Amino acid sequence: MSELIRKTTLPNGIRVLTEQMPQVKTAAMGIWVGAGSRHEPAAQHGITHFLEHLFFKGTERRSALEIAQIVDDIGGQMNAFTDREQTVFYVKVLSSHLEQAVEICADMLLHSRFDPESVERERQVITEEIKSYEDSPDELVQDLFAQTVWNGHSLGRPVIGTLATVSRLTRDDFLAYVRRYYRAANVVIAVAGEVEHERVVDLIARYFGSWDGAVEFPPADPPRLQADLATRFKEIEQVHLCLGTQGLAHDDERRYTFSVLDTLVGGGMSSRLFQEIRERRGLVYTIGSYGASYRDGGLFVVYAGMSPQAGPEVITLTLEEFDKLKQEPPSAAELARAKESLKGSLMLSLESTGSRMSMLARSEVYYRRQITLDELIARIDAVTADEVRQIVVDLFQPGRLSMAAIGPFRPDGKLDGEMRQAFERYRESAVTR
Repeated sequence: MSELIRKTTLPNGIRVLTEQMPQVKTAAMGIWVGAGSRHEPAAQHGITHFLEHLFFKGTERRSALEIAQIVDDIGGQMNAFTDREQTVFYVKVLSSHLEQAVEICADMLLHSRFDPESVERERQVITEEIKSYEDSPDELVQDLFAQTVWNGHSLGRPVIGTLATVSRLTRDDFLAYVRRYYRAANVVIAVAGEVEHERVVDLIARYFGSWDGAVEFPPADPPRLQADLATRFKEIEQVHLCLGTQGLAHDDERRYTFSVLDTLVGGGMSSRLFQEIRERRGLVYTIGSYGASYRDGGLFVVYAGMSPQAGPEVITLTLEEFDKLKQEPPSAAELARAKESLKGSLMLSLESTGSRMSMLARSEVYYRRQITLDELIARIDAVTADEVRQIVVDLFQPGRLSMAAIGPFRPDGKLDGEMRQAFERYRESAVTR
């Protein structure tokens, strides 16, 4: 661990990590709670995200307005997000205001009222959020893809929940969920910026010291790949498409090769998919790839938006690019360009206190150790062209591919039928090759 990065575990089990950044005058703090949408019972789908909202709606001492005013008074920025495995509350302030930030976060997480009126108001807000999400097909298709690949598994459900499940959640449900998952030993607090480790530890111990308890997670089955196709009608101008397969878990040692592949195939304007499908053929406005990793599984996805008529050709060309990589590894120049692009993006992203805080927390949560920037760069540099080719062979097997699409598919099924045929044609021909 770098001498600027330190860790202390408090007696109640909270892990506190800090990174000193002497060049800044601010501090970013993140409170990472090991509770995400994958931990929800199916009947309470969306409770984690709903609960994240409720922590901002008033405590025993403060109203929601007073919480917002205090943060504004110190010139801070506060927010939160929920994903499939974590709920994160974060705040960025001048380092001189760190104590106020710690105190207000502790008040929210330890003393929220979950007032019934606030619950009902926020239920309406989340209802509107779900409706708004339905109007964003570029986001919606990615959840449709996860549901298709991981059908029946909690990782395949959208984080936000559904109108049906959100409408049924009660105050007692929220209190029970907090008692189960919001326990000290299930929390990592990371702080990056102009901070001193001992002072941060003292503040966390002072304001969060009464938090206690551990979490016993029930045994979780890893997600199992279900190669399938799904299309959904929506009265829009474009087709939004996701193509892909199961990716890698967080701790898979091939993750560095996986990141290089992602950059090379769909990570920027010089990537293969962007150059071949957008620049050379003009078939799309947007195309790119991304990986999503969790404790015991992951996804690798290509996303594209296009006119309905272009869909079959985009599918064929996308899959052909992966075929090319199976047959011949990338050239030395292409591999070097992808590595430099990946390292540049990584280093640029870590210039802010917020991103350094996130890296501290994620390293602790998923690896129980700090993965330094030097280690990341060395591991990226060590990736070979043959390793890139091999990971494509491993992941992009015909029987493991899935597709999801949302678009203005006609009642006769012609457009989505043609896309399905292009996809199936590839899978059948790949088996015989």
